[in-house]
Amino acid sequence: MTEKTLNLRGLKCPLPALRTRKALKAMQPGEVLVVECTDPLAGIDIPNLLNQTGDTLEETQRNNKVLTFRIRKV
Repeated sequence: MTEKTLNLRGLKCPLPALRTRKALKAMQPGEVLVVECTDPLAGIDIPNLLNQTGDTLEETQRNNKVLTFRIRKV
């Protein structure tokens, strides 16, 4: 299983969702993408993106101002 980390700290809406979508398109089913964001709107945008793509949100964490999403490509 391959895991890739995408550092999107400091980017504002809609860039975190757009870059997450682009990274997911390049991945194979079963691979995991860990996305780190500081934009509070990413907490809404990333789950909405995954509803569109059908990929699985396995975990969401908030540590200070950093939101971390663990996404499995379907």
